[in-house]
Amino acid sequence: MCVLRIFLVLSLLMGISACNTLQGIGKDIKKGGETLEKAAR
Repeated sequence: MCVLRIFLVLSLLMGISACNTLQGIGKDIKKGGETLEKAAR
């Protein structure tokens, strides 16, 4: 039972950190797109 709880907590923590990483990647892609738009003008 205790092992299951530890596994669930670790899974939650990994999921939260993955969301933050994906958000960062999305922001980087957005900035890259804005730079390309400016260069095209």
